[in-house]
Amino acid sequence: MKFTRLGNSGLMVSRLCLGCMSYGDTTKGWHGDWLLGEEESRPFFRSALEKGINFYDTANVYSGGTSEEITGKVLKEMARRDEIVVATKAYFPWRQAPNAGGNSRKALMQAVDDSLTRLGMDYIDLYQIHRWDDATPIEETMEALHDIVKAGKARYIGASSMYAWQFAKAQETARANGWTPFTSMQNQLNLLYREEEREMLPLCEDDGVGVIPWSPLARGRLARPLGEQTVRSETDGVGKMLYKEGEQADEAVVGALADLANKRGDEMASLALAWHFTKPAVTAPIIGATKPHHLEAALAALDIELSADEIAMLEGQYRPKEPTGMGMPMSAMDQVSVLK
Repeated sequence: MKFTRLGNSGLMVSRLCLGCMSYGDTTKGWHGDWLLGEEESRPFFRSALEKGINFYDTANVYSGGTSEEITGKVLKEMARRDEIVVATKAYFPWRQAPNAGGNSRKALMQAVDDSLTRLGMDYIDLYQIHRWDDATPIEETMEALHDIVKAGKARYIGASSMYAWQFAKAQETARANGWTPFTSMQNQLNLLYREEEREMLPLCEDDGVGVIPWSPLARGRLARPLGEQTVRSETDGVGKMLYKEGEQADEAVVGALADLANKRGDEMASLALAWHFTKPAVTAPIIGATKPHHLEAALAALDIELSADEIAMLEGQYRPKEPTGMGMPMSAMDQVSVLK
């Protein structure tokens, strides 16, 4: 396994992060037919640890909080706490009630305590706001996060999908007040969605912020040839929403990826992940694994070096898109936890 620092912090993380959204109780909260319960997920945690992955990401709303429960329980049994980096998130409502969600001081203070209880841990390595909250002043959010760090409940803080101006405003607010700034940005980035290259990636690179992309394989679309279906691709309504624009151009990108995979003899998923490592700002793509070959393909990406011509081949068919995945109405409980 290869390791690097998360942005300009001193925190060392593996170049791959195991996303734990796929592990949870399918009877609670939002769920999909591809989710794995505790016993089914154990081999994936074991394999990830054995392969050197020390970075694990979940969120308080994944499967009604049971993703955190499984992640914390299994990692506690299998790993030393000081050797792993555990990340979780808050923002989406955990109940249909006032203050049960968002980035207010009250919500974040409650959410972090609830996450620590579910994880069974004394602290969270990376505590992230899952989205920008239009209803809360950013000063309130950043001071609350700073206090969470100073209370020892989190070591570092991060943010997820928002506009670059919002992220820059949050960082400046923290610095101007002597509060803890964000160490990471978890945003949507893959060969089918490259809008983050315009502003967010340059901002993070300049600001020393580590980028940990979600959906690096475009919810599986970059892991299989055109026309090949899976249970998730057939039932994942959010994936269809995220990638409904530019389907013709997307097909051209997937076709180019498949051609390169055939030429090189590599898996499509491996090449699609390797592309992320050509972006200096990217620290660790967040990978999902529900089958053994998912981890194998991800590990193979670490040893792939793409030439300038190969990168041009993969990027040449891309067409600009409207930004997606930036936010979600707080009342959209039927969609809670589906945006990684």
